[in-house]
Amino acid sequence: MKIVVDAMGGDHAPANIVAGVVDAVKELSVTITLVGVENRVRAELSKYSYPKDRIEIVHASEVVDMDDNPMDVIRKKKDCSIAVGINLLKNGGYDAFVSAGNTGALVAAATFYLRMIEGIDRPGIGLVIPQVDGTAFLIDVGANAEPKPEHLYQYGLMARAYMQSVMGRENPSVGLVNIGEEEGKGSGFDKHSYDLLKEKVPGFIGNVEPNKIFQNKADCIICTGFVGNVIIKLTEGLMESTATLLKREIKKNPLAMLGALMMRGALKGLKKHVDYSEYGGAPLLGVNGIVMKSHGRSSSKAITNAIRATMREVDHNILDKIKVSLK
Repeated sequence: MKIVVDAMGGDHAPANIVAGVVDAVKELSVTITLVGVENRVRAELSKYSYPKDRIEIVHASEVVDMDDNPMDVIRKKKDCSIAVGINLLKNGGYDAFVSAGNTGALVAAATFYLRMIEGIDRPGIGLVIPQVDGTAFLIDVGANAEPKPEHLYQYGLMARAYMQSVMGRENPSVGLVNIGEEEGKGSGFDKHSYDLLKEKVPGFIGNVEPNKIFQNKADCIICTGFVGNVIIKLTEGLMESTATLLKREIKKNPLAMLGALMMRGALKGLKKHVDYSEYGGAPLLGVNGIVMKSHGRSSSKAITNAIRATMREVDHNILDKIKVSLK
């Protein structure tokens, strides 16, 4: 399997990206093409021992900054690592593309160069999220902030295909994020979205309130990109703040410190369950190619896991499964 990785994307590129790629080629049956400023990428690679035939470099002279306007990237930075990497995928010989870079630029480049799957109007970023028992798939988390109701039912179909083929969920349920569970809740947009999902998406169970998202209410959870992005950033911030407050309180009491020591295994298990780096990345669904978006703050571990998750998508032919779900 051959995967293209954006070496210059993310807050800690290229160091964390290269480190994650090196671990990936040691652990997984994959060949990686790193796209980025060649001398910087080679400088990072020189720090490691790895199978030289499993990593290659393709030079890209430009770097996308996290605050770059997505359309400006398409027009003015055609030799950036995102554009070069997406075009490698488009032109064949590669199975997927992974980037921790600018989300808007990645979505714009993938949409512009790869085009959309027939029957899908706008792409959506999905994310595997932890629940009390297992996981769910939340879409959209940032690709399409102002969708139409038609886009949400398309997300529902793609989410079901993803959960069935990649996550092995036989008959996944689908819920729509809303301020209440009743069918008539929300704005006209919400009601229209509800009607379309109810009519066209198998397994639709109705509305899901935000406090039930992590409670195994539904396997696939559908929302606008604006709402989804707020959900994941609020959740991430809450978990980080809770961890800080917990450590602070534990340090105030020797008995609490002893209790924390005794619970160390359980706390590690909890951290692993909610840690984004364990899940690796968020697939960009709807474009005509396999594209994985990693967290901008990705550690090397998160990059390795993103590559692992991407390989699962390739192995399970997610593009074909989405196309079948639309018929």
